[in-house]
Formats: sequence, structure tokens, C-alpha cells
Amino acid sequence: MKISHYFELEEQVTGGIHESVHHQRKILDQLDLRYTTEPTLDADVFHCNLMGPRSVWYAKRARSRGIPVVTHTHVTAEDFGNSFRFTNALAKPLKPYLEWAYGLADALVCPSTYNRRLIENYTDTDATTTVISNGVDREKLAGFESLATEYRERYDLEPPVVFLVGHVIKRKGLETFVELARRRPDIDFAWFGPLDLSLKGRETTRLIEESPENCTFTGYIDDIRGAYAAGDIFCFPTYEENEGIALLEAMTAGKPVLVRDIETFSWLEDGEDCLKVATSGAEMEVEGESDSKSKSDSDSKSDIDAFEDALERLTDPDLRRRLGSNAARRSEQFSLDAVANRYQSLYEEVA
Repeated sequence: MKISHYFELEEQVTGGIHESVHHQRKILDQLDLRYTTEPTLDADVFHCNLMGPRSVWYAKRARSRGIPVVTHTHVTAEDFGNSFRFTNALAKPLKPYLEWAYGLADALVCPSTYNRRLIENYTDTDATTTVISNGVDREKLAGFESLATEYRERYDLEPPVVFLVGHVIKRKGLETFVELARRRPDIDFAWFGPLDLSLKGRETTRLIEESPENCTFTGYIDDIRGAYAAGDIFCFPTYEENEGIALLEAMTAGKPVLVRDIETFSWLEDGEDCLKVATSGAEMEVEGESDSKSKSDSDSKSDIDAFEDALERLTDPDLRRRLGSNAARRSEQFSLDAVANRYQSLYEEVA
């Protein structure tokens, strides 16, 4: 069996999608499956990770030749908004485009049950939908503990450090993160990940630039292990995720996690694997095309109060140790070894 494992815009797209593709290819190597990263019809399966125009072109021709098409559903309109400049304007027309593009697949791979529920509302396609976690590369984090002193000194951080990993975007709860830091000047906060201010809207840029002194935005770091070494409490107040690879990495590193109580994280058990914050229940309002700030897109005071209360609980080192230990054990089911056979079965079924 030969697989055309294609990632359109591979050199431009970063973040969770890029990590997922890296994990998939590591699994393909582990399974000793033949594959090429080039789009080609000289294959038994055409697997695309981003349904751009070139992927669509190949998918249509693959189907016409009887070559099964597997498509990852990394992108949804819900996940696309409040990310970078202009993404809100594109989110509305994106949904009908994805309905059509995902309809070209014989099999859809969804990173979570929540993502599958969204996708099943997108299209009436006969394609099978399979949930396969993006997984977590445990080898990538090996030895992270040794970097604690280096990265804390580099960014002038004193434990316990509240941290987050990933692109700095509003959808991931930027306003909550900054406001929590403002309310707790006695605690250091650090967000490890690319800033890309030229791609951000005005409100996102304002939140970053006007953040308090105890809130550090590191920008891109050369060794992601440093983030998990320097951080003590993984605070992830995101409004929308398809799964959340950084969350799985934090759990693998044995860090206690604090998350917003949203459907994506329904598999986590509050008080055992993490602490969940039940906020007002209103979905985040998107920034307008002018990126102007309105009252409706601000976290309510009660939401911030709830996060602050949960964070106060996590200042207890015994609770942090218990939650972190439980999280590490729970994360084992997401290792690449644990999800590898799901890909083996998928390819065998479609081919």
C-alpha cells in the first residue's frame, strides 16, 4: 500500500495542524507504511490534511479514478474565527466551502468526538467519520525537567508559574488570561508561542500590549520543552478547540490543568484530571471586521471571578501534584503508540 499524505501549505501553516501532521507521519514511519508527502494519483490512498484548492483538485481526480480519499477535519468555521486578522470575515463563507470540500472524501478523520459532531452537521456525505486523536508525542517532551532553571531565568519567572502554549489568539481566551494576571500581580503568567502581531486584529494587539508586568508573552521559543519546564499551572481558557494538542502535552508533562468547561473537554473529569471553570455559557462574540472592542465580546466579571477562584485553589501544591499526576496517567491513552493502530485499520478499510 502506498499513501499520498499531503499537507497543502505545509510551509505556511503552523500550530496544531502542523503538529498533527508531524504526528501522523511519525506513526506512518512506525507502522512501516509507504507514503509520499507529494500530492499524487500514483497511490492507493490519497490523504489530505487541509482542503485547499490543490487538495480539492487532487481529491476530485482521485475519486474519479477509484482512489479512496481520506480527509482530516482539522478546520471548522467555529475554530477558525477569532484567530488572525480577517479570519472572522472568512469564517461565514468557510462553512459552505467545507461542506462541499469534505463531501469529496470517502472517509473523514476527526480529532475528537466534539469535532465529529460539528462535521456531521456540515454535510450529508456518505463518508465514514472516524475519531482519531491527534495524539501526543511523548518523545518530544523527554528531558523537559532539566530546562526549568534556564527558561525561568530567561523570562524572569518565579514559580508557581501560570502558563499557556500556542499561538496567541483571542479565541484561546487571551482576555481571560490577561485579566487573571492583572488580578493576581503576585503570580507570574507566561504565554509561550508565536505572537505574529502583524496578523492580529486591533483588540488582540491591545490586550497584548496593555497586559500587566507579570504577564509575559515570550514569542516563538526554540525548544518547546522549555515551556513545560518553566510552567506550573496550565491555564487554558479557550472558547473553542477541536482537541488541543498543547493540553495533551501539558498533561503528559504532569502539569495540573485549568480549562473552561466546554464540550470539547467533556472527556476530562473535573477535580480528578483537571479543574473546570463553568462560565456564563455565552459563546464568545467575534471581533468585527474593524476589530473594534464591544462590551459583548468581553468576559463577564462572573467568568473572571470563577477562573480566579479556581486559580486560588491551584496555589495549593498538594492539589497541583494530585491533579498533575492524574493528568499524566490519563494522557497515556493519547500517546502515538496508542493511536497508531487506528490509522492502520483506517487505511486497510478504505483501500
